[in-house]
Amino acid sequence: MPCATCQYCAARRKAYSGDSRHTLPMNATQRERVIISVGGSLIVPDGIDVDFLKRFRELILRKVSEGFSFSIITGGGKTARRYQDAAGDVTALSRNDLDWLGIHSTRLNAHLLRTIFADIAHPHIIKNPTVDIEASESVLVSAGWQPGWSTDYCAVLIAKNLGATRLVNLSNIDYVYDSDPKKNKIAKKIEQIDWPAFRALIPSEWDPGLSSPFDPVAAKEAEAIGLEVAVINGAHHDRLEAYLENHPFDGTVIS
Repeated sequence: MPCATCQYCAARRKAYSGDSRHTLPMNATQRERVIISVGGSLIVPDGIDVDFLKRFRELILRKVSEGFSFSIITGGGKTARRYQDAAGDVTALSRNDLDWLGIHSTRLNAHLLRTIFADIAHPHIIKNPTVDIEASESVLVSAGWQPGWSTDYCAVLIAKNLGATRLVNLSNIDYVYDSDPKKNKIAKKIEQIDWPAFRALIPSEWDPGLSSPFDPVAAKEAEAIGLEVAVINGAHHDRLEAYLENHPFDGTVIS
């Protein structure tokens, strides 16, 4: 009996297994590199969420032992907003300055993630997603690069760079909706959507203060390279694991 995800995982099964069976055998010689974008709201919702970090580490280590490898990119969270708000209370800030405060906040969070995966992670934080990345480690950790680029966009460029076909966007929302559920009580959740339909739901340009499930510029690039993006509430680690194993899960797949 096919699962609810068969329509979009057929290509993935073909790419990795060469047939239409519903499993992706993973082993030491055939390791899928999955990109995971971890929203800053999960790492630093207010203070640093140690419980989230412990559970995330446990899941990643378990999946690595099963043959997966990961490239993890971090957002800035409350750390970024506190620095931006504090500086803004003192003087007028340019958009460039706001971006750099956010970028350095993502890098601080990235160092936190690299530290908790120190035994299996590449020793350096990846800051430029466009350079050749030569690393055999099971975990790569990256962060923001330059003003005008969101971590969503950096994550897509890393996927392109590494030849990854799946990107997980971990945030604090359960699904992509057809309208803003905070403003529309009857907004409908979306479990699966293609890139043209998704891009029609969101603005065409990215802004640092934009509230969108995925950066519009990143979405355009993801569509161009045929990348699959799963939007998952990162507070529920079982959902991430289910997605990695091609099992039904609560969340949205864009492909």
